[in-house]
Amino acid sequence: VQLQASGGGLVQPGGSLRLSCAASGSIGRLNAMGWYRQAPGKQRELVAAITSGGSTNYADSVKGRFTISRDNAKNTVYLQMNSLKPEDTAVYYCNAKSATNDYWGQGTQVTVSS
Repeated sequence: VQLQASGGGLVQPGGSLRLSCAASGSIGRLNAMGWYRQAPGKQRELVAAITSGGSTNYADSVKGRFTISRDNAKNTVYLQMNSLKPEDTAVYYCNAKSATNDYWGQGTQVTVSS
């Protein structure tokens, strides 16, 4: 499974960004897909995840601001990020899980700064 992430960038506080992650390869057994982030000096943390059935899970810090969705026909997961804050600055990583493996995409930098 290969994951290709895109959509990061520099945005002002209060702004929005949308991240995309396209999966390719042996994707038939993927259960959940999601996004993690890692800020400098901090551990990688779950931001949001969505199962193949559409159930979602969010970090408390992003609830009400971020929305995760997936397009099964395109094998793509999206993270719509609104009302961005400086503390959302991090490298964001796409993740996919099968029953036995974790797959990671390359990180994409999100910087929230005025």
